[in-house]
Amino acid sequence: MVKRRLAAILLMVALSVSAVFPAVSAYATESDDKEASKVEAEDKEHDYEDTNRANKIQELEDSIKEKQDQIKKAEEDRKKIKSSITDIQSMVNDLEKEKDDLSNYVTKLDADMEEIQDKIEELTELISEKEEEIEQAEVDLKEAEQIQLDQYNAMKARIKFMYEKGDSYYLEMLFKAKSFGDMVNKADYIEQLSAYDKKKLEEYVANCEYVEACKLSLESEKQTLDEAKAQVEEEEANLDKLITDKKNEINAKSYDISNKEQAIKEYEADLAEQTAVIQALEAAVTAQKKKLLEEEGNLISYDGGMFAWPAPKYTRISDDYGWRTHPILGVQQFHNGVDMAAPAGSPIVCAYDGEVVAAAYSSTMGNYIMVNHGDDLYTIYMHASAVYVSTGEKVVRGEKIGAVGSTGRSTGNHLHFSVRKNGDYVSPWSYLGK
Repeated sequence: MVKRRLAAILLMVALSVSAVFPAVSAYATESDDKEASKVEAEDKEHDYEDTNRANKIQELEDSIKEKQDQIKKAEEDRKKIKSSITDIQSMVNDLEKEKDDLSNYVTKLDADMEEIQDKIEELTELISEKEEEIEQAEVDLKEAEQIQLDQYNAMKARIKFMYEKGDSYYLEMLFKAKSFGDMVNKADYIEQLSAYDKKKLEEYVANCEYVEACKLSLESEKQTLDEAKAQVEEEEANLDKLITDKKNEINAKSYDISNKEQAIKEYEADLAEQTAVIQALEAAVTAQKKKLLEEEGNLISYDGGMFAWPAPKYTRISDDYGWRTHPILGVQQFHNGVDMAAPAGSPIVCAYDGEVVAAAYSSTMGNYIMVNHGDDLYTIYMHASAVYVSTGEKVVRGEKIGAVGSTGRSTGNHLHFSVRKNGDYVSPWSYLGK
């Protein structure tokens, strides 16, 4: 500020001299004509630099606002997480009222499990989103800190230069002017230099604020990520509790000696119900095939290819196809499919190309999918926690159509995979290979 005032005073003195001695002014004007174009070019360059610095500051202010919005969104996400926590005790209390009717109990419990599974999937998506945002926030912070360091070093060098030159530097610059016009140019240069220093300081301050906003945003995003992960663990524990409660209830009714005969009848009735549902679907497909053949002549046809493994990466068989002793009832029963043990939420893929003829729920099969592959060949996928296809949809081999779960008459997470040919259950191994 002192330097600018000195420059201004000297300029006023020079102007006063020019007023008293017109000849000096005339001389200055004449000698400055050669520098006119150069000064004009420098002025334009300075104007461009001023505009560019103003734009940088505006960009920083916009970036700060963006980070503040991100912090606000992260806070809202955390509030949403807290407000959506499952009241597992309330669910358990409501389920107690349904225990007299096992079918109703299973249906109600499965609906609660589906609600929890939806929350887990939503939280999983949020976790993925936050991990990406944190990665970007770390990049933004690193870049901002590097710019801050560069600006700091540049300002430090500038301050050192000014300190070493002292206050006389600007006076010497003016006194060394070769003409009045040169002195005016130097005074203008001094003023622009001072304005430049001020703008650079403003830019540095704005960048410091941006660095702080980046740090706060990163911290907020990490907090949201931690809370989302903790909530997923809690919801998974809630899901496990419901599955355990269902298993215990099914087992309790089955192990009750006085109720064992009734339990066997119920089990056989369940199988009969499943078969009736499947047969009705097959009959509907047969009728549709006849109609399509009459109208278009085009039908789905199985070309004999090998099936894809419907539970990718999970090959442990918890219960195989064929006759076996029922693990709870203790009687010989025919198991019409292959049970593939897999964790909840893991993918179920379509075994082969075809068309979905059912994507529904029943209290015995839980969430299930049935696919027509042509030539009276069908695959059925039971006990899913989620279904991603709908009736009438065309599907291809290896396409994700659902997620493993424990819905229906199931006591643990697994995929029950069945194959039907010409109206009967057949061994899936004939199409999967061992």
